[in-house]
Amino acid sequence: MRIADSLAVGDRTVPRLIFEVLAQEFLEVSMFLFSTLKSRASRQAISFALVVCAIALAANAAFSQSNKSSQVQSGLSNVQRMDVMRSKLEAMRRSLESAIAGVNAKDSTDKSKNPDDPRERLRGLVKEVGSVSSEVSDLHAKEDHAEKYDASRLDGLETSVTDLNIRVEAALQATAGARKAGDQISSTYQPKPEKGKRRMFGLLPGKSQDKYAELTGSVAPGRDRTLFLEATRQVRKGDHETGRLLFTTIITTYPDSPYLPMAKLAIADSFYLEGTTSALVQAGQAYQDWLTFFPTDQLADAAMMKVAEAEMRQMGLSDRDITHARKAEQRLKALLQQYPQTKLRPDVETRLREVQDNLAMHNLQIARFYYDSRYRGKKGGLKGSQDRLKEILEKYPNFCLMDEVLFRYATTFQEEEEPDEAAKYYQQLVRDYPNSEFVDKAKEQLNVIGAAIPDPDPIKKNLPTCEKPTFMQNMMQQVTGNANVTTSHDGILITHHGEGTDLIDKAIQNNGQLPEGVQPVIQRSAPVSRTTSPPATNTTAPDSTRPRSVQSPTPKP
Repeated sequence: MRIADSLAVGDRTVPRLIFEVLAQEFLEVSMFLFSTLKSRASRQAISFALVVCAIALAANAAFSQSNKSSQVQSGLSNVQRMDVMRSKLEAMRRSLESAIAGVNAKDSTDKSKNPDDPRERLRGLVKEVGSVSSEVSDLHAKEDHAEKYDASRLDGLETSVTDLNIRVEAALQATAGARKAGDQISSTYQPKPEKGKRRMFGLLPGKSQDKYAELTGSVAPGRDRTLFLEATRQVRKGDHETGRLLFTTIITTYPDSPYLPMAKLAIADSFYLEGTTSALVQAGQAYQDWLTFFPTDQLADAAMMKVAEAEMRQMGLSDRDITHARKAEQRLKALLQQYPQTKLRPDVETRLREVQDNLAMHNLQIARFYYDSRYRGKKGGLKGSQDRLKEILEKYPNFCLMDEVLFRYATTFQEEEEPDEAAKYYQQLVRDYPNSEFVDKAKEQLNVIGAAIPDPDPIKKNLPTCEKPTFMQNMMQQVTGNANVTTSHDGILITHHGEGTDLIDKAIQNNGQLPEGVQPVIQRSAPVSRTTSPPATNTTAPDSTRPRSVQSPTPKP
């Protein structure tokens, strides 16, 4: 049961699982001693120990439930949620400071604070950003030191960050006119040269803290294009944060710019190219936000696939948490429903098939445990195994190990003394999977039941069996912990090695607009343990024209 729990519940930490295992073992031993010992004192001592252990288990369960409930909506761990908030707050801080630097200080000699001064409004927001950032850092420190804290505080902080982001964007747009007016009123104003920090004991000059202060702080005709070019250059150099700052400046300062749609999409690309866990979370959110604003754009289907791929890149092996796999499956299915004529359909179907293999393998591993470890150990579990196998049959008909699923499913009906149901699935196994290692066993059981043994399907008779990964491939999967699925690590507009030919270059050539009919470059390289993949069929039944090794390539645990 311990293994099944760890398979089914992926959000609990290893120490907590160890604690639960030891506590449950202690309870079993204590109950045995309580039933065998005759001494009253010994029985009282064991009773006291049982009460203490039960209280500890209840407290652990309550603590786990409180943490789990706070993650239900987002599906992220607490650390990931805090990293996302930190990134958003840092981006807001940089945008605000750049805007403050760009507001022309005509009355710089006046030291009194004017509440109508745009700078005061922006500075007030900077203080709010700093305050919320301090709270997030405080919780992050507690998480790092394994200190207890109220996980519900994260919900409040996420609400604060969302509200603050809305007000920051509104303030930046409202003060854009002040920056432009300032430039027009006092064109002779020259800011003081910025002093860089000194390094090497103050002997050598340091670099300027923000060389883009003038570019982001003031408004001028044609500057949106300059910002777009520089932002693209920085993202390609790997300075994703600076690139996002410059793209964001276009959005908040030039709301009528023709580069605005591509700037919003490029921000999502920058997160996706960065590739960290926190960045992938924000990439999915950014692509989804872009779809909200531009649902009919010609790149909408590509953006929707990136939302799914952001989840796929966070997927683990099938014996671990499957939250990201479920989300990826939902996104890919929604893409096919909303854009049935998409040119990306073969790529989407390939990814959907691989994600569903991961989910099916997860269920099969749990079904194996319930039957092999629990039911054979006289501890129940037959119904649990049967339910998992039934889900595979209904939801994932193209699963590579369907022969094993059919054999195990039929066996559960035999154990329940339902030979007719068992015979039906044994016969399907013999007919559809003639080369399976389970065929001989299925025929033996059909003879025991007294049912007819069907002839194998001639089309499927020559198909090879499901390909298994080599020892080294299996070991590498276990070490990395990553699911063996096909994903592209390139963005939609920006790729890792496509400078000059990327879609963003075409947008720059056409003043922020893309030509009709363009499509992003999609990486079509297959996972390591798989041979070449034929075109996807997206059918509800297994494709009899494909080898089983290609129907559903599934990484083995």
